[in-house]
Amino acid sequence: MRRLDANSSRLRSLALILLLTGSIVPAHAQQQNPPTTRPVPVAPGMAPPSGDENDADPMARRSMEQQVQRRNTQRQQDILNDTAKLLELAQQLKIEVDKSRKDQMSVSVIKKAEEIEKLAKAVKEKMKGS
Repeated sequence: MRRLDANSSRLRSLALILLLTGSIVPAHAQQQNPPTTRPVPVAPGMAPPSGDENDADPMARRSMEQQVQRRNTQRQQDILNDTAKLLELAQQLKIEVDKSRKDQMSVSVIKKAEEIEKLAKAVKEKMKGS
């Protein structure tokens, strides 16, 4: 077993929970306040559309907009699912930390903290739109 100072572990857990809580709020705010105007999607490797709407095929443009919208909706749903899982893991971690001895942390607590950290990074990347 790894020995860690209980106070530093609890502080790390608290900081992680605060980080996760801050990540959840922007996801909900972004979902509830969609932009009123949609930017024209540009596929990688394609030049942005010119100001002249007559040059672009309206069917292709509409299809591309729908694809972008579907991907964005799926990304938002993934973020919501992952943040719910983060909250659940953080609550489990708190329970395990509270049960652990003052001078010793179990390996399962450390592994759970690492799992939370990994999932939090994945959520952060999804929020960036990557």
